Amino acid sequence: MTAAGRLGVGIVGAGRVGPVLGAALAGTGHAIVGVATVSDAGRERAEALLPGAPRLDVRTLVERSELVLLAVPEEELAGLVAGLAEVGAWLPGQLVVHTAPGAGVGVLAPAAAAGAIPLALNPAMAFTGTSMDLARLQSAYCAVTASGPVLPIGLALAVEMGCEPVVIAEADRPAWAAALSSVVEPMATVVRSSAALLREIGIESPDRVLGPVARSGLERALAAAVAPAPPPLLDPEPE
Repeated sequence: MTAAGRLGVGIVGAGRVGPVLGAALAGTGHAIVGVATVSDAGRERAEALLPGAPRLDVRTLVERSELVLLAVPEEELAGLVAGLAEVGAWLPGQLVVHTAPGAGVGVLAPAAAAGAIPLALNPAMAFTGTSMDLARLQSAYCAVTASGPVLPIGLALAVEMGCEPVVIAEADRPAWAAALSSVVEPMATVVRSSAALLREIGIESPDRVLGPVARSGLERALAAAVAPAPPPLLDPEPE
């Protein structure tokens, strides 16, 4: 049993996101029921961020949890939710939260049909899967998508994770995802290329060179993006 207002949280997936968000929720008093992961890297991340949390199979984890956090790749989400519905794993009144950026609550329809409460939460940050992310959550926004009666729960969970919640409509989730990926993916490609060039000229720690450049360059780009546009030049008065 958990304390009043606290939930038993089961985490499906131990990539870079699930263990971090689980640790954030555990830090506010929620109990970690367990983690479902199949990879060695996932088990290592879970142990580092959620020491002592049981490793359970997905069905058992879902059946024991009051809040199920689905932190799996977006392309795997629909099949996972439907498969768990087919075996009767979802429970009435259970909170089901996914972290995929481009999907809303529609992908959770099979769980909702069984009486579960669907929510979509996506913090706007590039996760490393380490404890450093817990501090970064404090300055991150989190997209919250849910039906009207459930929305306050989603907003509260985002705040408990340490984020600033922002409500994103179901139809706007693809645009949200595109905005984030258009920053993260090109940056990763550019940094890899730049690091390779620096290694070719003998720089052994290219990350130490590129880190300040990338951060300051991003800050300058952000400042330019929010700066007011200059007023248009006035046309000369007609003669």
